[in-house]
Amino acid sequence: MRTGLEVAAASGFSMMRGLRVGAICNPTSVDRDFNHLADLLAAAEGVTLAALFGPEHGIRGAAQDMIHVDGGARDPRTGVVVHSLYGPTFESLQPTPEMLEGLDALVFDVQDVGARYYTFVYTMALAMRAAGRAGLRFFVLDRPNPIDGIHVEGNAVRPPFRSFVGMYDLPNRHGMTAGELALLFNELHPHQERCLLHVVRCEGWDRTAEWDATGLPWIPPSPNMPTVDTARVYPGMCMLEGTNLSEGRGTTRPFELWGAPFLDPDALAERLRREDLPGVAFRPAWFEPTFHKHARQMCGGVMLHVTDREAFHPVRTGVACLLAARELGGDAFRWRTEEYEYRSDVPAIDLLAGNDELRKGIDAGRSLDELCASWPEELARFLPLRERHLLYEE
Repeated sequence: MRTGLEVAAASGFSMMRGLRVGAICNPTSVDRDFNHLADLLAAAEGVTLAALFGPEHGIRGAAQDMIHVDGGARDPRTGVVVHSLYGPTFESLQPTPEMLEGLDALVFDVQDVGARYYTFVYTMALAMRAAGRAGLRFFVLDRPNPIDGIHVEGNAVRPPFRSFVGMYDLPNRHGMTAGELALLFNELHPHQERCLLHVVRCEGWDRTAEWDATGLPWIPPSPNMPTVDTARVYPGMCMLEGTNLSEGRGTTRPFELWGAPFLDPDALAERLRREDLPGVAFRPAWFEPTFHKHARQMCGGVMLHVTDREAFHPVRTGVACLLAARELGGDAFRWRTEEYEYRSDVPAIDLLAGNDELRKGIDAGRSLDELCASWPEELARFLPLRERHLLYEE
């Protein structure tokens, strides 16, 4: 199996010869021998690497979530200017005409994790729109979906709740690669913002394959995505960011380990077991985050252990966790009210859920089945659109 980067590099980046390119990249932009895209492009005959663009967490991947990334410096290895695509305003999320001046093409090579909240694919989409307006070519060096390209789960994002964690009507778990999403996004963009898109496909990837079957090393795409096990639970557990619950940041197992000082681990685990969720076990746990929510406070919670990857439903499991925490936490449980991903007019949980019905339903004490009841109908609308842009067979 070869990633899009490895396929492009094997040809000497022939599709980019004669072009001045800007690369959107981070620490995952490497081949299996850990050669970085920027270094490979800088050394490629006939290709001029003219700029680097850093998404959320920066090109070195060191910044924490929702921390603005600085630009304007020069990369010490290649000597080219580094532009930030994650600054203090929503407008800072896409390249400006000044950043694109003198370029012929943009190249995107960042590992996605298969959940609609992960911002890298929206950085890609905004850069595609900027490239379309400027008449630049846009190359996506595709990579496998690490939690497989088969399973799709969740609900769509309604227009009032679109944000940088949900710019398009994707379900929480979309089952697509970045290259496939790029094809979908380009179709949805206004005609004047459609770019000259070329997806360099992976070779030898079966979309049913789990990450460990690819032979690729796992490189954390962001500071709190340390393992592929994190990615597996993330489509559901990321929704905890919309609450005052610790989603495990500041521990060694973020998103798998979660809780709060006001929760009892044994009661929480027992409450979740009653939902009879497939493919997952809940272990009572105590933990003390070193930073982020409830830093240096003892938290009671549970750790998720995925026992059957095929049967596991991460989004339904995430909703069940919210429901249990709201029920057992009482008045101590709160929905996040601070600004979240550049929006302060809508609660964070509504941006993550894609609507306000989940929050209202949980507050009203609706059952898990009731909270998930709309998903089949919403998925039925999404699946034909998805099908048109799939590049890989099962």
